[in-house]
Amino acid sequence: MTTPAAILSFAGEIATIEMDRPDALNALSLQLVSELVDAVKKAVNDGARVAILKGRGRAFCSGGDLREMRSMWEREGRIEAFLEEPLRKLHELIASIREAPIPFIAAVNGVCAGAGTNLALACDIVIAADNAAFSEGFVKIGLSPDCGGTYFLPRIVGEKLAAELLMTGDEIGAVHAERIGLVNQVVPAAELDQRADRFARKLVERPAGALRRIKQMLAASSGNTLREQLDLEHECQLESGRSADFKEGVTAFIEKRKPDFQSRD
Repeated sequence: MTTPAAILSFAGEIATIEMDRPDALNALSLQLVSELVDAVKKAVNDGARVAILKGRGRAFCSGGDLREMRSMWEREGRIEAFLEEPLRKLHELIASIREAPIPFIAAVNGVCAGAGTNLALACDIVIAADNAAFSEGFVKIGLSPDCGGTYFLPRIVGEKLAAELLMTGDEIGAVHAERIGLVNQVVPAAELDQRADRFARKLVERPAGALRRIKQMLAASSGNTLREQLDLEHECQLESGRSADFKEGVTAFIEKRKPDFQSRD
């Protein structure tokens, strides 16, 4: 029986997806990618309101599995074999996280490189341990970026700094990453799981429908004109206004109590 490479667990309405290839620094093998795609779908379908993505051991994710790439090359006689259908599956994973109707939190420890960096950036929130190190190392092995690196980085850090990170492949530490907006928080490594869980619990207390619409609007904002974005905000606000959570929020405010958001509208 094959040992799972990704583990999905639930604590109430919080799903945790853990990459479990610590000896390979959680490199993205075919098995791991396939299991991650399934885990994202299952987390959403089984009612999670928030998901945490993390890596077991001393790395979040070291990127694509170069040993598996070499094995496919030797078996199929084409060095680019891994970059065909397997990479398409990996891109499906990136898209599934971005398109999921719930927030994803990346809890990043240790090594976070190449596709691993972009997997973290696909999440809505990135919390990094103080021992985390990020790199877009594709260029150092003769590859161009994938997994959304050329999409996420310019939007997060600006075009010039994105060019520097992508063209050099240089590694940056967690504090530097926080300074340029690549991560939301840097926390002591020993507290990473606790702090990610605390952030997830904060989001669980927020109205699920509003969070879903915020994610939708943020995704659309980079391609919309101001008028288009205003129209989308109007549409989403009408949806929010019709929800049970809006009624609960207003009532709780007037009654001076903490709101209890239960709806997924």
